[in-house]
Amino acid sequence: MEGLSSKGVLSHLSVLAVQTKRRRNPPQQSTRVKELKAEAEALMMRREQLKAEIQTHKSLQRMRLSMDKQCSHEGEEEMDEDSENSQLLQLMAKHSQLKDLLYAHHLIGGYDIINTSLGKGVCVSVTTAYEGVYLDTYNVEIDLKPVLRITRHNVPPFIPLNELAEQNNIQTNIKAFLDVLSQHLNAHAGRKQQLKLVKERFPSVDVMESNVLCSILVLMFTVPRQKTAVLCTLNYSDHTRCLPTTVHIQCEDKDLPESPEWKKKQSLLMEMPVHKALMTMKTMGDIL
Repeated sequence: MEGLSSKGVLSHLSVLAVQTKRRRNPPQQSTRVKELKAEAEALMMRREQLKAEIQTHKSLQRMRLSMDKQCSHEGEEEMDEDSENSQLLQLMAKHSQLKDLLYAHHLIGGYDIINTSLGKGVCVSVTTAYEGVYLDTYNVEIDLKPVLRITRHNVPPFIPLNELAEQNNIQTNIKAFLDVLSQHLNAHAGRKQQLKLVKERFPSVDVMESNVLCSILVLMFTVPRQKTAVLCTLNYSDHTRCLPTTVHIQCEDKDLPESPEWKKKQSLLMEMPVHKALMTMKTMGDIL
């Protein structure tokens, strides 16, 4: 009996101790209220920040339209042009325009572009080069709306510009069209430059025939051993390349073009730019 009563007393005392501790340390409700207030203040600050960003975006849009129309006084809605905010917004609008141009520059594969027709079109520049030397630059002006349409250009007439635009579907893949156009222009520039170098570096080699596309080149040179004139015709039927597709050699000596030695020279003329092939042949003493 004494053991049972002592256990009951101890249990009762334990319950009383827990209740006393709870009364001394009530839940920290005030701390939770402070946390909620802080969250509410942060949300209100974020709301005001978003409002400011929306207003700035609207101002930038108005200024972009104004800049596109080349009328800086329109669309600014009583904004003081000399104010610090106005100058900042103008800089931001210009920065936004530059970002758009850089994005378009990336989309079309790195070609240089400028806005035309008050933002309704673009002018794309295609620069040609050969062996590290920059040559001619060609420009193609393209309207963007309602569909992509070439309006003006200075591409040579023997380059089938409209045909290339149709074949490569300029409406859906303008980069493919520009890439093919660049291949044609650079190949022509390379062939033209090779012809120029032949005339400058090989006075003993006569250019008998060539055309504006530089797709046919007929040369005459002399074989020093036999003192024989050789007529060499280079045909560039692939207008996207600088190397000939066929090389034909003619000579009074019928056996010379069929000899293994001249078969190698024929292959050399097909595998190397003509001015480099002629330099190799001259160094070897095959031509004057």
